[in-house]
Amino acid sequence: MKQESLSLQQLLNSEPVKKRFEVLLNTSAPSFISSILAIVNNNSKLQNCTSFSIVSAAGIAAALKLPINPSLGFAFLVPYKNQAQFQLGYKGLIQLAMRSGQYITLNSGAVREGQIKEIDFVTGGIVRGEKISEEIVGYVSYMELLNGFHKALYMTVDELKAHAAKYSQSYSYDVDHNRKTSVWSTNFDAMAKKTVLKKLLSNFGIIAIDQQSADLVTALQADQSVITAEGFRYVDNEKGEEKVVPFNEVINFAGEEIVPDAEDIVEEEVDAESDEPEKKED
Repeated sequence: MKQESLSLQQLLNSEPVKKRFEVLLNTSAPSFISSILAIVNNNSKLQNCTSFSIVSAAGIAAALKLPINPSLGFAFLVPYKNQAQFQLGYKGLIQLAMRSGQYITLNSGAVREGQIKEIDFVTGGIVRGEKISEEIVGYVSYMELLNGFHKALYMTVDELKAHAAKYSQSYSYDVDHNRKTSVWSTNFDAMAKKTVLKKLLSNFGIIAIDQQSADLVTALQADQSVITAEGFRYVDNEKGEEKVVPFNEVINFAGEEIVPDAEDIVEEEVDAESDEPEKKED
């Protein structure tokens, strides 16, 4: 039986998939698999996604040792059309970076009007001002390393909206049709926090060859992608041509035909009326 034709329950009950999660999570594998089913059962849009894309996206989270419970904000399974994307939350970014043991401080947050006076054009340093209103005008991220290096990155709300329009077709569609369906539209604050932090870490963070840094690199590449046998496919950022970034195998269920044991097949009941928000954080 081809994996594309299996239900999510059948795929998760198959021996190759169970063994892969056991390798990644050891004794925590059963509870993680249960969390996948619970999340999908409570999200009608995820129920329309292919089983393979759901399991593959969850597999990346498992490989990175990040929970996928939406209320925690570390990682998410996000539906886009009929594919489930792996999406990293800003808390997950902080978690992966801090695991390297190289950071003293790592944070991102909203900036109110007046709180930033100017940006030093030579050092890139931020000159603080006094808050004059509660209006959010931008977002800032900051990091300080053990070796004394520190860096901040600031983006205005307009710059973040332009970034979202460039890299998310679903957000562009929302803007063009006055809708709020994409994560950028429904949870701009969380997406903005993650974006400034992701840019800061990508440009100035420590990216070494040790396992902790390797996990961060994997997370940065996998973020907002559908996991395929060829690599990370950015389905929400494909404008005219398909974009696929190859990857070294992290968790790959595409390499073999999966045949479930008939005794392990349990038909799942899907509550299509229970629809948990796609995610709280990006």
